Amino acid sequence: MRSVIVLSLLLLNINQVISAPKGVTASLKAKWSMTPFLLETSEFIGEDGNEKFWQFVDTVKELTVYKHGESVRSYYNLIIKKAGQFLTDLQVNLLKFALALRSYSPTVHASQQIAKDEPPPEACPAFVSIHGQHSCSTKDIKKLLKAAAGRPKPYLYKNDHTYPGVNKTDVPVVILYAEIGTKKFTSFHKVLSEKVEKGTLTYVLRHFVANPKPQKMLLSGYGVELAIKSTEYKAVDDTEVKGQLDPQVFGN
Repeated sequence: MRSVIVLSLLLLNINQVISAPKGVTASLKAKWSMTPFLLETSEFIGEDGNEKFWQFVDTVKELTVYKHGESVRSYYNLIIKKAGQFLTDLQVNLLKFALALRSYSPTVHASQQIAKDEPPPEACPAFVSIHGQHSCSTKDIKKLLKAAAGRPKPYLYKNDHTYPGVNKTDVPVVILYAEIGTKKFTSFHKVLSEKVEKGTLTYVLRHFVANPKPQKMLLSGYGVELAIKSTEYKAVDDTEVKGQLDPQVFGN
């Protein structure tokens, strides 16, 4: 993904040099709602490895508390600052470009779509799925783990994030659907990560935004240029043209 971002950046710079200004442009919007920058940033960092992904998650456990007290620009800068703890200066620049293009929005939305298919319990900002049974409370985890033995394990996808630790094959798989950086996520994360360390379960995280923004995702990297063809024609009186013809061309 990052190699694609680098190539896009180079092409964009070349295009700005050689392209003439266009009079008409059209933006392209995706079918899904806007995805949070924080979740997209986590996916960018996750490309450097699962361990670094979880280190970033631990750093931004309750970062969204600043979301309502800060401007959009200040909150964005805060995310970049947190991400900078795990990235080089070059990678930070690539991250900014990736966020501008919303390159990781489809990945975040994919988890959101999986959560929708569960489906999520009503009025739940975050929930766990344990072999097909759901709960919005950490208090139900122990009970659901006991009942999970007789049910099949869930299918895991390539983009799932599995918490590192003593991940045994004979333990239940708990999938947490939550938005990182929120208090509800932190509550679930604390309980599940401790149980992973004890070797009692496998903990998988999938992005889930309980109340997504109504605005559709603007795919700024997919602008469309419209070329308008001129339809202006000049009227010519052909009688004058015939009178100007040389008779010798057509014979005596």
